[in-house]
Amino acid sequence: MIKVKRAVVTEGKYDKIKLSGLIDGIIIKTDGFGVFKDKEKQSLIKALAQSVGLIVITDSDVAGFKIRNFIKSIAPSGDIINLYIPQISGKEKRKASPSKEGTLGVEGIDEKILLDIFKKSGVDAEISSESPSQRKITKLDFYNMGLTGKENSKALRLRLLDELNLPEYLSANALLEIINTLLSYDEFIKITEKLKS
Repeated sequence: MIKVKRAVVTEGKYDKIKLSGLIDGIIIKTDGFGVFKDKEKQSLIKALAQSVGLIVITDSDVAGFKIRNFIKSIAPSGDIINLYIPQISGKEKRKASPSKEGTLGVEGIDEKILLDIFKKSGVDAEISSESPSQRKITKLDFYNMGLTGKENSKALRLRLLDELNLPEYLSANALLEIINTLLSYDEFIKITEKLKS
């Protein structure tokens, strides 16, 4: 398992599942070209690019490069590192036929190759045999702190977004994902309590 400080952006659900078995860190999927119209996901990607930085790892095909270029265009001032998988002929086990270009995507690449790509990239990563001990912030924490489900939740979320210098149109779910990257549980409680007073 590799502990990655940056957020990792990949294309689809199966890519995310594959990377989740190798990476301890936040993984965002673009849903292929779905990110082109998904304003909330674009906001999340921009915010992460400017706060913790991104690692983009997509398929090494035309579609993968279009997605990379789009991410670069929506976060031009963000800290983005591109990792590339080799073009290996074949098809994923779950698919009936190969992709249009006949090469494996992220989900089909051997785990050892993927780990080597991350290790050799020089990104802020460390090999970890343990799972993180830091307590994750949950949806229940958001509710208990008044960020969701209460009369003034939206106003409190807006104050928190402003405090963290994040775009105001992030949803509660997107905010939760970023908070877990930016803050420890104790920092989250401290900042939210301060904003409530």
